[in-house]
Amino acid sequence: MGGRVAWRPFLEQWSAEWIAGHDPEQDTPLEPEVVRDTWLGFAPASEAEVEAAEARLGRRLPPSLREFLLVTDGWRDAGTFVYRLAGTADLEWLRDTDDRHWIEVWQEFAEEAAAEDGDGDEDEDDEDGEPDELDDDAFMVQEARMLARSLRLSLEGDAAVMLLDPDDVDEDGEWAAYWLASWSGEGPERYDSFHDLMRQQWRSFHALRRPPGETRDHWDAEVERARREALAGAVDEPLAVFARAHEFGRRRADVLAAQMRMLLGDWRGEVAALAWYRPELDDFLLGPLFATELLPLVVRHERLAHPHALRPLPRLKEYAPAPVRALVERYEARAAEPGFRLSFGPPEFDAAVHAVADRLAAHPAFQVPDEPPGRGPASRSIVVTMYALDDPERPGADAAHVAHAAQAAQAALSDEAWHDLLAALPLWRPVSDDHIAPISLLAHPALAALITPARARELLSTPRDATR
Repeated sequence: MGGRVAWRPFLEQWSAEWIAGHDPEQDTPLEPEVVRDTWLGFAPASEAEVEAAEARLGRRLPPSLREFLLVTDGWRDAGTFVYRLAGTADLEWLRDTDDRHWIEVWQEFAEEAAAEDGDGDEDEDDEDGEPDELDDDAFMVQEARMLARSLRLSLEGDAAVMLLDPDDVDEDGEWAAYWLASWSGEGPERYDSFHDLMRQQWRSFHALRRPPGETRDHWDAEVERARREALAGAVDEPLAVFARAHEFGRRRADVLAAQMRMLLGDWRGEVAALAWYRPELDDFLLGPLFATELLPLVVRHERLAHPHALRPLPRLKEYAPAPVRALVERYEARAAEPGFRLSFGPPEFDAAVHAVADRLAAHPAFQVPDEPPGRGPASRSIVVTMYALDDPERPGADAAHVAHAAQAAQAALSDEAWHDLLAALPLWRPVSDDHIAPISLLAHPALAALITPARARELLSTPRDATR
């Protein structure tokens, strides 16, 4: 980030959005001058004040911090958990402040690690003379050393500090920056510079508070653009946009990205994360996407889930609003009825998909019902046995030959079924503006087995009609 002028518009935008997102009923009142000036900062430091701080510290400050101080000599509310950043007069080495307990705690951790390992240093070189990767204990030692030499940036926070490491300097003179919170469950989080750390704090504020303003409008527009590109057959570019929008708390991006990732890989993990109940999901859970596409996956997920896994269905039944609980109850009751059939979308698409699914399910190679964890291999052995019984020409075939024949038949049938499923895709229609892929296909065991990652990418690369 070159040039101090780049800080001012960014910090002005941050200030305006912080004020717009302020909740007078829950948040600490804003200082009158903050509201009057729409500015979380202070007056700029002079060059002389910056140089005086550098003389006192014995080091020239990194460029992005220097430029920041020349725009504002300190800062209020650097994210949700740091309430004040130091100005030139307040910059100090962590070891010389009341916050030195961070050093003491990490030194204690490092000493315990050293006592357990017999030394507290990096692992020894390997056979090639190259250093091994550091283990957790060695990282703890290095973190303790970093804290002991670090410059404290934050003055007040919620058991959280922001730091700079003067011994970790890049070619531009930037010092590595760190965020550390006792409640995070993580150690110090490293960033390449003070500028990068501030950008992360800004993103974190947006993710947690979702204030109105230019940033929210920008990412909402980007998500909509990426949605249209995804429906037109793009894959990687929309996923990248959705990932960036996620950092700014745009929930729509999470819903859209999860559908693509369900098809591309771990649908069970995506379903568990997306449907795990929290109050901000109420509108989503009452919408058509959940009722028609996600709920069948949640129910199938429950059949497959390990008892100690993340299981969204019991949580929905306990904590979701009454209309959602009633929706779940009605669906489970229908699914338990004899002859129940999944619905995959509009009538024409639904009929075409069922024709494919029925053909797969009628073949022994695809008769692998949903089973509790640990039953998969047994079920697949049944498939091989069924296929052998279905082949009277080779009653004495050995297991390897039977398995090979079953795999060949399954591959041929899969290719044919996949061709027919893709041919039906033009009949698919989304149920809402947040629906970009036919994820209900994964609720059928045979179809889910058919959709490999490569085939999922082929499906997502096929343009899909967005009209409803």
